[in-house]
Amino acid sequence: MIARLRLAARKGLRTGPAPVADHPMEVRGLTVSYGGKPAVFSVDASFHAGSMTAIIGPNGAGKSTFLKAALGIVPRVSGQVTAFGRPLGTARARIAYVPQRASVDWDFPARVIDVVLMGLYRKLGLLRPVTRADRGFAMDCLARVGMEGFAGRQIGQLSGGQAQRVFLARALAQRADLYLLDEPFAGVDAATERAIIEVLKGLRAEGRTVVAVHHDLATVADYFDRVLLLNVRRIAEGTLAEAFTPEALQAAYGGRLATSHLDRLATV
Repeated sequence: MIARLRLAARKGLRTGPAPVADHPMEVRGLTVSYGGKPAVFSVDASFHAGSMTAIIGPNGAGKSTFLKAALGIVPRVSGQVTAFGRPLGTARARIAYVPQRASVDWDFPARVIDVVLMGLYRKLGLLRPVTRADRGFAMDCLARVGMEGFAGRQIGQLSGGQAQRVFLARALAQRADLYLLDEPFAGVDAATERAIIEVLKGLRAEGRTVVAVHHDLATVADYFDRVLLLNVRRIAEGTLAEAFTPEALQAAYGGRLATSHLDRLATV
């Protein structure tokens, strides 16, 4: 079954342009299979520098799987991924990833400041002692997400929204050029959602690139400037005007979107 999927993915692979150095990430022909059934099939995507892209689609469309497979967290049947025009493995220091909260071990005995300092280890190495300057920078990252007052708190004692802010602070500590976030607004309160989106827009203003798996269609136009619309396959990709259209959404969601909702989106 895997061999057939791999062959089918190669046949369906669109021969796009060569990787572009200033594209933070390009994906070609990405296919992932669970139990012999494709979760993502022959998907191409290009993420543009200095943009904010929402990965959207119905439940089970493969959004989180696509993101994790692009990073190599889950295995691919086929596909190539480049970052900044280079093989992904050579550019990981420029990429920060914020996973879903459900994938984090909340029983791990770490304080909030320790979690943020983990974002520095790729640059510092595991053996170099943490300096006062390192701690000061980590505190600055916590302040940026409004969590500086929780530095000594155990991560298991945080609310869902607080925990999400801390993991965003850890990503900020990496000083990355590309930020990939898996459902950053899922299950958080309104204040946390506002705080997170302000930080992400600030990163975009600095010329960094943000890609987030997102589920709330009502806020896509307020939060993002580009869209990757998936339902196992790529349905549409591009600017909001190009890809966030009633026609593309209907193709992805089918009868799961109310007509009134589509009419409202048509005015975006």
